Amino acid sequence: MTALLILLMFLAFVGIDLLVRTSLRRQRERRERLAREEVLKTSIRLDFTHEAKSLKRVAVPNPKARILAVDDEAVVLDSFRRILVLEGYSVDTVETGPEALGLVQRNDYDFVFTDLKMPDMDGVEVVKAVKHLRPDVDVVVITGYGSIETAVQTLQHGACEYVQKPFTADELSEFARKLLIKREARIEAQRQPSVRVVSPEMAEVMPASEYCVPGGAFISPGHAWVRIEPEGQVRVGIDDFIRKALGSVTEVVLPERGKTVRAGDPLVTLKGPSGLVHLAAPLSGRVSHDNAGLRATPEAIVESPYDRGWLCLIEPSNLAGELPALRIGEPVVAWYQEEITRLRAAQAQTAGAGTLDWTAFEQAFLAGSEHAHA
Repeated sequence: MTALLILLMFLAFVGIDLLVRTSLRRQRERRERLAREEVLKTSIRLDFTHEAKSLKRVAVPNPKARILAVDDEAVVLDSFRRILVLEGYSVDTVETGPEALGLVQRNDYDFVFTDLKMPDMDGVEVVKAVKHLRPDVDVVVITGYGSIETAVQTLQHGACEYVQKPFTADELSEFARKLLIKREARIEAQRQPSVRVVSPEMAEVMPASEYCVPGGAFISPGHAWVRIEPEGQVRVGIDDFIRKALGSVTEVVLPERGKTVRAGDPLVTLKGPSGLVHLAAPLSGRVSHDNAGLRATPEAIVESPYDRGWLCLIEPSNLAGELPALRIGEPVVAWYQEEITRLRAAQAQTAGAGTLDWTAFEQAFLAGSEHAHA
């Protein structure tokens, strides 16, 4: 009875906590929306004609993104401001293409929305000019039903997407949200990868966005790490690059004890949802011991690659001769950044497939004997 009472009290506490958190979140969102509504009422009354004759600007605190919209229909621009400002975006609107280009040269925008059919300068010209002036800005074409074919053609000139009018508030809000997600993902992919030399235990708690190089360990061209033990044996495992690329390992096939291997020959097989890959031996020698626990808990190789997830011990037969082919410390950091950039490019090319091709990954990144002896 006491245990049941404790359980009910715990559930009640969790329920109340959830309600309080939900209530506070909704109150915060309501306050933010009211603040944006107030900004929307006052900002468009300000005079920005010194920048552009038809410019109306609404800037919100900590905007999700800065948007410039150009359309010769004032009612469309009013909709953009009203909908997107309440969603947390800062919005500038103008009625002509030349005004838009002048603003693009003087301000930092994340997105430019341009109508397709406008007098003097049409949307196609705006797209070309914006991408010439600011290749980093994402350009979206606003089109009517009869101009969809032309809007699609603007993608060849650098437009990233098009939106059809008329649109509802929910449709435009969702469209902008998806655009922002795509932009942030692209910027993150282009950002210089973060690589740090850390202790083996730290790799388990580092953010997923950072790559970890184990301090005191060597890294082979095939992304196996090697740590020299006091007895002269070498401990071997997979590095953080393999771990993050594969994501999930369901089975580890370890080498037999007593097996003699050459550097670059297959040493371990990793199996997962997307197939299997072979890890090349980083050094030549005899396998003296293996991490038998991985047979029961293969996930340890991903959860703790530099500690609990080690693979095997090798008695090296030519340590002095083969060790110079491995990297250690800061040289690994520069090499990792090159490898990560290559991996991101490969993933971008196969984004439609949804998952990483393990066979292609092995061929491109897990070097065999021809690399190990280079």
